[in-house]
Formats: sequence, structure tokens, C-alpha cells
Amino acid sequence: MRILTEYSQIDTAKWDDLLQKSPFSSWFQSKDAYLFYQSIPDCLTPFVFAVENGENCIKGILLGYITKDTNPLKQLFTKRAIIYSGPLLAEDILEAELSELLKTAIDSLRHQAIYIETRNFHDYSRFRYVFEQAKFLYQPHYDIHINCSHKELMIKNINESRKRQIRHLLDEHYTYTTTKNPDEIGEFYTLLSKLYAEKIHLPLFPQSFFQNFIQKDFGKLLIVKQDGQIKGGMLCPILNGKILYEWYVVGPQIVTYFAMDYANLNNIPVFDLMGAGEPQKPYGVRDFKLTFGGELKEYGRYLHINNHLRYNLGKLAVKILQNK
Repeated sequence: MRILTEYSQIDTAKWDDLLQKSPFSSWFQSKDAYLFYQSIPDCLTPFVFAVENGENCIKGILLGYITKDTNPLKQLFTKRAIIYSGPLLAEDILEAELSELLKTAIDSLRHQAIYIETRNFHDYSRFRYVFEQAKFLYQPHYDIHINCSHKELMIKNINESRKRQIRHLLDEHYTYTTTKNPDEIGEFYTLLSKLYAEKIHLPLFPQSFFQNFIQKDFGKLLIVKQDGQIKGGMLCPILNGKILYEWYVVGPQIVTYFAMDYANLNNIPVFDLMGAGEPQKPYGVRDFKLTFGGELKEYGRYLHINNHLRYNLGKLAVKILQNK
């Protein structure tokens, strides 16, 4: 067994091969995601770890980033390591191999982040014991998938009230397109910034984050317009023509429908709406997303806390901000 702790040590052809074959694949565990994160050093710091077996086959990859706030005081309480989608694993990975991968991540990130969190997009329940042995706490959390393979069935599954609202907005001349235009990206970012400042009350990456993503062609920015005026949009990473992800979204409810339509027209079978909150806790966003006919998935999250005092203070600060 061999542990790799730098991007330069990893054979990217083997990485791509694992991404194609793994049942735990996502865009967020691809080398494209690493290169994107690396292109915006002012926003975040990427990390990647890999485990090889004795035959030099990659059995697992763990890719994520450490958030960076420009305010040194805020960094003390908000610096965290985020692993979107969970680790990329071979179907036949050994428990010992995954264990070493997790231990390496903990040891390497111990002094760089207050906590490490995997936001799972797949079912890792068969590995729960390995995560817990490495001191990762399982936290129930929902995701939502929409099957976009067949348009008639996709539309049939949408809530009747939501369908009426979509038809109304279509009658009001709402349309969508993809864009790489810097001015349109800027307008999308202005709308998104306003949403985060007035309602979400969480930090938002700078505009360069979105410009870099689109210019490097790692996915699509869907722009929604009414009579030529931008009303909203959605930033969508895409995995090998298989999955479209809702990463950042702003605007009227028809934005979600347009993303479904885009996936259907481009033969992308799955639309992943990503986070949908915790079970047993009311969550309006989840209720809204489910009206589009998606299937609720309880993949959960795994959390490893490196500094409990700063973690608890950070949680308190976020709660205060969101309740303003």
C-alpha cells in the first residue's frame, strides 16, 4: 500500500480511469475539480490524497479544499476542509486502504482546518465503520436526484401547482441559455451576491470563482432571461455527460425546471440538486426542491472535528449571522 499526498504524485490517467469505473464518481472528485480549485488561490486551498495497492492501482482518492477568509479573525473560527461528494473509491477497495486514506487526511489537515467534512453524494453506508474508526461522526443529511432521461415522465412527476407556475412563467417569456459572456456572468453574480447578503447570510466566493469555472469549461452557467433581461441562473458542474449538479442558483423557480430541460436535451440522465437539509428538521428548500419530482436520498455527511472549541464558536457565529 502506498499513500500519495500531492497532485504531482498521482497518475492522472489512472485517476480518470477510476472516475469512469467507480460507483462513487462525481465531478467534485475529478482532476478537473482540483485544477479549478488550484486556479483560484485567493479563494481556497485545494488538497488531494490517494491510496494505491501493491500493484500501483489507485484504490481511492480524497479531494477537497480549505476555505480561506481574507479576514484573519474570521479565519480562526471558519477555516474548514470541505470534501464535496465524499471520497472516490474503487468498488473493491479494502477497508485498510480507506482507513489509511482517512488517517492521512486527518494528519495532513489537523492544523490547517477546524474540521473536515464530507458532503456525500453516494451511499457510503458499507464503509461507515471505517469512517467511525477514524473518528468521523455520521450526520444524517438529504440529497435529491431527478431522473431527466425521459421528458414526459420528468414533467409528469412535477407537482401540479409547480407545473402551473412554470407554464405561467413560460407565457411571461422566460427563456434560458448557456453563457461564457463575462458581462452576463457578472450580472448573475450580482443577483447571487444580493441573495447571499439578504437571505442566506453566508460567505460567497468572489466573482473570479465563477468566471474561472466557466472559462475553463468545467460545466455550464445557465442564464434565465425575461425579454432579454437576466433574472437568474444556475452554475452547473457536469460529470462526463452523466450528472448535472446544482451548485449555485438564484432567481425564479423556473430556473430549476430549465436545468432539468437542459439535462434532458443533452442526454444527461441525472440532475443532482445537492443539499436538502437534515431529516426530522423542517427545511423549506427541501420542500421546494421536491415539488420538481425528485427522489430523496439520505447519504449523510461525515464530520471530523480537529478543534472543538473553535468549531463550537464558529457554529455560534454562523447561527447569529443567519438569524440577523
